[in-house]
Amino acid sequence: MLKAKSVVALGVAILVTTISQGAGAACDRACLLRLADDYLAALAAKAPARVPFATNVRMVENAKRIKPGEGLWQTTTGGPTEFKLIVPDAVSQQVGGIVMMQSEGKPAQIGFRLKLENDRITEAEHLIALPREQSLANLERLRPGLLMEVPYEYADSRGRLIHIAKSYYDALDWNNGNLSPFAPDCDRRENGMRTAPSGGPSLGGTSVPGTAARPATLLGMQDCTSQINSQTFQYIDRIDNRRVEIADEKTGLVIGLSHFRHEMKQKEFPILNDPGRTSMTMNFDPFDLPALHVYKIWGGQIHEIEALGFMAPYNAPTGWE
Repeated sequence: MLKAKSVVALGVAILVTTISQGAGAACDRACLLRLADDYLAALAAKAPARVPFATNVRMVENAKRIKPGEGLWQTTTGGPTEFKLIVPDAVSQQVGGIVMMQSEGKPAQIGFRLKLENDRITEAEHLIALPREQSLANLERLRPGLLMEVPYEYADSRGRLIHIAKSYYDALDWNNGNLSPFAPDCDRRENGMRTAPSGGPSLGGTSVPGTAARPATLLGMQDCTSQINSQTFQYIDRIDNRRVEIADEKTGLVIGLSHFRHEMKQKEFPILNDPGRTSMTMNFDPFDLPALHVYKIWGGQIHEIEALGFMAPYNAPTGWE
């Protein structure tokens, strides 16, 4: 028979447990990874009812507000494939990444972000990019280094990871590659196309699979830092809606979302430190490029970047207004 004090203690324990369960325990790293897998499987099955959406969930797809059951929930026709890059963050209770799926029967690169509150998804975000056919070979499987766990001696704290990822946008915005700590082996791909280093030899091959390697000129050997310093990205007017909130200390992966604006009033730009050319011509109409970047960071430097983006009208809303 329990004594009075034991009964009281047991009652308090039960009450605390009940309150904790009612408030919803935080989703840890493994839980967030499961959530991402379940969400992608539900997308492929066109079954939003399987997803624990909050009643007031906000959902944005390609910078437009949608509801569960709309957008990819109707157009997804397969996936995800082996190309699956997921980044969990138990601190911000968010998970996101880049995966290859099918939309309306075509290979599609999908960026996504989910935010949890009390075991319910309160924010869901989709970005859809349709890669060029010649870039699909780069999107069959992930580069091996992306998912490797970072050894303790080279691991950066969550705060440091976020700080470094944020600096990437400053480097582009100010055309100063020294504002971000790029590693000498920095490798960047955008919508499956290798965009840095600009040509030259690398484990990733040439920018477009099946094409001849670029000649070993100064331009062909530009790295992430010197490419930005050459003023190649002057056509970017500003970078809005910067959100860098998801980082995984275990893998050194960080997600950044942003909205690139291009007014394109100027069509020709001077290029520095390139003996092969002194200017660059960009005959484009004004446009926006909402984008999602995943950065691989270790030892305080950016080593790899996997990104996707899609074209939108100039000064388009972000969907989160």
